[in-house]
Amino acid sequence: MPRVLVVGDVMDDVIARPLGPIAVDTDTPSEIERRPGGSAANTACWLASQDVEVTFVGHVGRDDLDHQADLLAQPRLRVAVTGGPRPTGSIVVISDGSTRTMLTSRGANLDLGGADVDDVALAGTEHLYLTGHAVMDGDDDATWRDLLDRAARARVRRWVSPGSVAMLAAYGAERFRDLVRGVEVLVAGRDEATLLAGDPDPERAATALAADHELVVVTLGGDGALARSGTEVVRVPAVAAEVVDVTGAGDAFVAGLIAGLTRGPDLGQALAQGTRLAARAVTLVGARPS
Repeated sequence: MPRVLVVGDVMDDVIARPLGPIAVDTDTPSEIERRPGGSAANTACWLASQDVEVTFVGHVGRDDLDHQADLLAQPRLRVAVTGGPRPTGSIVVISDGSTRTMLTSRGANLDLGGADVDDVALAGTEHLYLTGHAVMDGDDDATWRDLLDRAARARVRRWVSPGSVAMLAAYGAERFRDLVRGVEVLVAGRDEATLLAGDPDPERAATALAADHELVVVTLGGDGALARSGTEVVRVPAVAAEVVDVTGAGDAFVAGLIAGLTRGPDLGQALAQGTRLAARAVTLVGARPS
């Protein structure tokens, strides 16, 4: 059974779905639900749902530690979260089903760094998945690069996703490329990939990014996904689904992709597994498997 170490953010999601056009300066009838979230935490949960052995490393508020651990608890998922003085991160998601607006407070996620993962943890895993949300929170580049280098020395396959085009733009695309250069797998959304490569065409962007990575995967929303591995380009279509909430679809896709590639070398099948899991995610309210 594959073993994956996931490092990144934990969030409390408040998902608001307006039942009509938002009325400025007054009330808008809405459906509002609270759900556990955080891109890395979501991916860890989706991975565990695919029978992958997962360890999740993150930071939450000290008073919220037991509650967040309970929300993550499930078979095949080992929770290694640390409680600190800052509150658990939170995000307000305004969703109309197909698009989202997100208001974010990073909270305890700001305290996470590469030093939170020791060599013992790396020795017990085969794959490291790191979300850009954590990397781009501050000026801790040296410890994150050290983690990636230690993982390489431990022969752990490294996966990185930028995760947020707004954070990436603020952090700096070239700075991020320098930080993760040489990481085996880069998974990015269309907007993140084109920003990183400086090319609006996702396939050309993937080709440019493949100079630094063995495998580059670009998610394309309703157009499916594409991957560049060496000279090979693979495309798969999206899986049709009744969309309720797109929150967490990208996290589910990454989990399906990792699960697929840890079990076999067929890139097309792994991409298809990612799109199937993403299609399942959009039928649910919230970002984690029910």
